[in-house]
Parts: sequence; structure tokens; C-alpha cells
Amino acid sequence: MERDEEAVHRMPVATGPSIVTGAHEVPVMASGIPSTDASEPEVPPETLARTASVSADAGHDVAIGLAQPNRLQLIDEDQHFSGALFHDHLSQWGMLEAGFGYDICAVLGSQSTGKSTLLNRLFGTNFDVMDDRARQQTTKGIWLCRGMDRNVLVMDVEGTDGRERGEDQDFERKSALFSLATAECVIVNMWENQVGLFQGANMGLLKTVLDVNLTLFQVGRARAGAPKEKTLLLFVIRDYIGTTPLANLESTIRADLQRIWASLTKPEALAGAELGDFFDVSFSALPHKVLQAKEFDEGIAQLQRRFIDRSDPQYVFQTEYHKRIPIDGLPHYLESVWEQILQNKDLDLPTQQELLAQFRCDEIAAAAAAAFAAAMTALRSALDAGQVLATLGVDMASHRAEALAVFDKDASRYHRGVYARKRADLLLQLNAVLLPFFLAQLKNLHTKLASAFQQAMQEGTRGASYDFGRLVEEHVAHALAAFDAETQRLVLPDTDWSVSEERMHLEEDLRAVARTLRADETQKLAVRLEKDIRRHLAEPIEAALSEPDAGMWDRVLGVWRDACDRAAALYRERAAHLNTTPDEDAATVGRLHMVAWRALLDRVQESTSETVLASRLRAFFEDRFRYDASGVPRVWKPSDDMDDAFVQARDATLALIPLYATMQPETPPTVAGDEDTPSWDEARRVLSERRCAELGRRFRRDADAAYVEAKRGTVSSMTQVPWWMYVVLIVLGWNEAMAVLHSPVYFTLLCMVLASAYVVWRMNLAGPMLTVTTHMARELRALGEQQLRVYLDAPSAAHPAAPATEARPAVSESAEPRLPASF
Repeated sequence: MERDEEAVHRMPVATGPSIVTGAHEVPVMASGIPSTDASEPEVPPETLARTASVSADAGHDVAIGLAQPNRLQLIDEDQHFSGALFHDHLSQWGMLEAGFGYDICAVLGSQSTGKSTLLNRLFGTNFDVMDDRARQQTTKGIWLCRGMDRNVLVMDVEGTDGRERGEDQDFERKSALFSLATAECVIVNMWENQVGLFQGANMGLLKTVLDVNLTLFQVGRARAGAPKEKTLLLFVIRDYIGTTPLANLESTIRADLQRIWASLTKPEALAGAELGDFFDVSFSALPHKVLQAKEFDEGIAQLQRRFIDRSDPQYVFQTEYHKRIPIDGLPHYLESVWEQILQNKDLDLPTQQELLAQFRCDEIAAAAAAAFAAAMTALRSALDAGQVLATLGVDMASHRAEALAVFDKDASRYHRGVYARKRADLLLQLNAVLLPFFLAQLKNLHTKLASAFQQAMQEGTRGASYDFGRLVEEHVAHALAAFDAETQRLVLPDTDWSVSEERMHLEEDLRAVARTLRADETQKLAVRLEKDIRRHLAEPIEAALSEPDAGMWDRVLGVWRDACDRAAALYRERAAHLNTTPDEDAATVGRLHMVAWRALLDRVQESTSETVLASRLRAFFEDRFRYDASGVPRVWKPSDDMDDAFVQARDATLALIPLYATMQPETPPTVAGDEDTPSWDEARRVLSERRCAELGRRFRRDADAAYVEAKRGTVSSMTQVPWWMYVVLIVLGWNEAMAVLHSPVYFTLLCMVLASAYVVWRMNLAGPMLTVTTHMARELRALGEQQLRVYLDAPSAAHPAAPATEARPAVSESAEPRLPASF
């Protein structure tokens, strides 16, 4: 269980502590500095009476904590524990609801070394401090106080090596052991000049305490398999002047601790344990409190930050140090620890009969477990290959029963308690071996059922008509039923195995597969509808744009609305079987609308491109200029008013450019658009002003060319050959015609030419013959040009070039004009 961090931040704020000096109380701030505010509330008489109560359980008077607000004498100098008062003080401090959100810190050290002063400065407590005028014992027993106005319990432990107790070190050892067993952090307070001393640095006391701590507390947890408890040993070196580097002092103390640990006789369960398994060691140095007061205060502030700031790398109250005792059970726990220390009970050692039973049962269990593991190995390969073994549950139960039977046969003759305990351990071991087989079977079964479900759904959706939601529910129920039937045989008795979580995951995966298939089907349907939209928009939009008038854009947008309505109706009709939600339907219909809108804009852009629109304007102009109102082609005569017809046709055509430039329907659509699609306001402008001007110029050039061509045709029709010229030609050519008719040769040639012309006309060979003749002429011309170039280049190739001084006369005498290469 992890530490309740939230409880730490819910610490209630208690009344500030105070320092008792004589008969007066001086309030203390959180930093430990006495306050001048004299408004500290008095302690109620009931509290004083309760604090001075008599412990009936102890059988004699116990004077504890008289008139000491915010602190409690937890254990007095006579070694009596005040459990009832501890609970009352926790309630008074508002800590009963803290749960695990509290910390405990204790201090150890020689008498009169400033332990209480250090705690008061660090935690803002109000422990009694020694009068500098008389060096005598101040702290008696173990005192407890709440520190820092936080859920921190601070224990001020009676100092060691005091003259009041003399050679009696019993309480010193017990109080030190109590601190190590209950506190998260134990501050070891020592002077710098005590480092390296055995008794002066309390190393002898630590050796005794560590030895008893291992035997009394740690070995039991080790045998029970519980995790080791750790405690932080924080060595605070007082009156540090810096002559000896702190690192050297740390090395000395660590070496002393390791030497002490190595000299301990450790229990068998902790034979290989190291000091670091139970204790972390940290160090801090403080200057002289009087001679270096400013530096001492700075050192106190730095050390205090280690107890408060969780982000500090050397933060003291780490989670691993907490004893995991809820605060409402802390009084009983501390009292039981103290009682155990007082009685100094060693753990009961097993008898020789139990030792023999443990040894033999372990041997028998090991042999049974080895045979069991060998029998189960044969099933592993099939499970690793992804197979679902139908008889796995039966096989596991059979092999486990055989292993237990072997153990029962030989081990039941030994000590009953050991036999029962070892049999339970063996059963747990066998179940642990079987657990991977169980989990592998569940995994393979999960995969198999999910694959079968997907295949069944794909086959079910191939039909022409199906209800997707019904298919999902049927196949999910079938897969879960198969899972339940298989796992019922798989779960063995005497195990804590559960398949509910795996069943839940399987159902979630099946639902996810169904959602994926439904999304795929929806996507396919949407793609088909998108193609249908584009197909139904193409020709109607082209036809509407081919007939430009005031209602052109209304017809275009009407086609778009019809396509949207048709696609939405088809989607809702087909999506009714996909078990889609209204939100999904609305999103898909909106997507189809946007697809239709993009298709409309793309088609409009194609139909209004510069080439297409110029061709359309030219055709519109020619329909009005070259044809009359009845659609009959015009043959212009000198008497026709060609200029007026040209102007009317040109102006009517130019008026179409603004019509194509902007969409101006009577009922504009409402299209919001998105990142990839323009809205209605952005898309209604089809042609920019520059494109309109360019189209106008281009059309005028085409119109002027058509007008000039028509004018030329009119002039050519006006320049006709007079009729009397034909009479002159007949009279002058009569003799030649008669000569041809009377000559057999000429007449035969004429007949052949006429016959050939008739054949060519009847068989439509004029085009092919013209093509062949053209190619032959082109080839003959190319051949002639090639031969001519060869002839012209021959003299220059036959004679070498003359010297530069003779070149100019030779050119003037023999130069001939050359044809260009393109001739």
C-alpha cells in the first residue's frame, strides 16, 4: 500500500507551541524563535488534570506532562508508557484523521549536547532546554511534541552518559532501541571532537541497539517474508569549525558503523544482510551556536529545509522510511513496541522435530515440484504456438493432484503443523507454475474468438440486406458463450484465478472490432455516395452553364441541392442497417453536403476556365452573328447591315462575362465551409476582375477576326466574273475542243481522265490520294535539297583551304550564292 500523500497536505494547523521557562510560557513561532506575543491561550484545567492523572494499569502514580501544552511525556523516567494521554494529545493536535499522512523523528545523543535546542530550532517545538548556568539533566524519559504546525511527531529522548543515571545504561539502550524501531529519522547529535571516539560518539550504545534490533524486530519480518523496514540515521555534527573536512568525518563515522555491523552476530535469516538494508546514513554540520550565531542560524535553516521541502534531494521523510501504521493505531503500536522492548522477548526457536519436518518437507516438495514442472513442459510449446488446448484445465488439475498426492504420501508422517504449512506453500508454488499456462490459454482463446468474430461479421455483411446491429449482438453473445464454456473448465479450485477481467476485455475488443467494421462500412457507403454525387452533378451543371441567363445559377444550385437530398436519403436508407447513432448520421450527412459543395465548385471552376469560357463565348457570339433568328446561316450581301448585327452579337456576348463572374441566385445557400472548402461568401466570386478583363480582351479579338472574315466573304462575292467572259472563252477555245474530240489519242486520254475522276469520286479516294501525293512531293523536295547541298559543298571539300593571305581574292572569284538550310 502506498503512502497517503493527500493526507499529508490536509494537515490541520494547530496552536503555536511555547517554551516553558519557570512558571511562565513564551510562545514560539514555527521557526523555533521565541515570539513577543503574550496572547498564548491558557491550558484548560481539565487538560492539566488529565495530564496529571494516575495510570491505573501501571498500579502507581505517573506524573506526566504537567502544564506542558503541545507536548507529552510519552515515556517517563520510570519507563511507564502513557498510552491514554497520547490518544488525547493526538485529538488535541487534530491529527486523528491524518491516516498515514504523518512522520516521526527522534533524537539521540549524549546528555547536555543541545538535543532539545536543536529540535526546538528545527521543528518549532517547546522542549525544555538546559540552563547554561547549571549543566544538569533536563530531558527525562521520552517526550513527544508536534512540530512545524505539521503532522510531524518529534521525540526528544533522554541523553546518554548522564551523571544522574551513572553506570545504569538500561534506559539508554531501551530508549535508543525504541527510537530506531518507531521513528523514520533518528538524529544522532554529537560534537565534532567526539567523532572517532567509541563511547563519546555513542558507538557502543549503537552496537548494542543494532544487535537487539536485528534479533527483536527485523528477523521476524525476514522469516515472514515481509519487506525490510529502513530508518534514516542523520548524524548532526555540532560546533563544526571546518578544520577537518566534513567528508573525512563522514568516512570515519561510516567506517565505525561498518565495523560495528560486521562484528554483530546476525540471525540465520539475516546472515547476508548489510547495514544499508536497514539504515540509510546522512550527515549535516552546524557551526558553534554562540560563537557563530549567524552561521548557526543559516545551517539550521538549511537543515530545516531537508525536513520540509519535498523537492530537496536530501528530503528526510521519504516514503520508504514510513512504518505504515495509521495514526489512529499509533498509540497501541508504540505501546506494544515498548512492551516488547521491556520484556526483551526473543522469537521462539523451532524444536528439533519441527526442524526435521521442515527439512524433509522441503525436500519432498522440491521433488514433487520438479516432477510437476517436467510434466507441464510438454504443454508449453502448443500454447506458445497460439493453440487453444481443449483439455488444458483437466490436465492442469490432474498434474497438480498428482504432485500433491506425492507430497502427502511422504510428508504427512512428519509434524502436522509443518506439514500443513509446507503443503500450503507447495500448493501456492504449483499454482504459480500453472498461472502462466492459464494466462496463455486465456490469451490464445481471446485471439481465436476475436478472429472468428471478425470473420463472421465480414461474412454476414456481404449479403444484400442485413441488420448490422443484430449481427453484432448475435456474434458477441456467441463468442462470450464460447469463452464462458472454455474458461469454466480452465479455472481450478484452490486458486484465486479470475476470468472476469479477461472476459470484459474480450467483450471490449469485440465491440471495438464491430465499431471498426461499422466505420469501414460507413466509409465505403460514403465513398460510393460521393462518387454518385459527382456523377449526378457533372452533366446537369454543364448543361445549366451552357445556357447563360438570369436563372443560370439558380439552376446550378438547384442541381446541387437535389444531389445533396438524394445522397442524404440514400445514406439514411442504407445506414439504417448499420446501427449508427444520430450524431454519426448527422456528421456523415454534413460530410456529404461538403463533398457535394466541393464537387460543385470544382465543376464550376472547370466549366469557367479561361479556355472553356472563351470557347463558350465565341460559340454564343457566332450563334447570333452567323445565324439569323430562325437559325439559318447568313450569307452576307452588300445590302445587309453587318455592322449592326456584329455590335448586337458582341454586346450580348460581353454581357455574359459578369453573369459568369459571380454567383447571383435568388436563394443563396448556407454553407459554412471548413479548412479545405470555401464558404458561400468565399466561393460566390467565380472570376476575378483580372480574369474578366482578360476574357473580354480575348473575346474582342476573336469577334473582330470573325467580323473581318465575314467582310472578306462579302467582298469576294461582290467581285464575280462577267457572263460575257464565258462566251469569249467558248468562242476562242472551240477549235482546241474540236481537235481533242477528233483525235483518238486525245479523246482516249480524256475519257481515261474522266473515268479516273469518277472512280475517285465514287470511292472517296480524293483524300488518300491527296495525302500520298503530298508526302511524295515532300520526299522529292527533301531529296532534291539534299542533292543540291551535296553539289554545292563538293568544291570546298575537294580543295584544301588556302593561306590566309590568298583567301580574299579566291572568294571573290569563285563565290557562288548558297541556299539557306531551310530551302
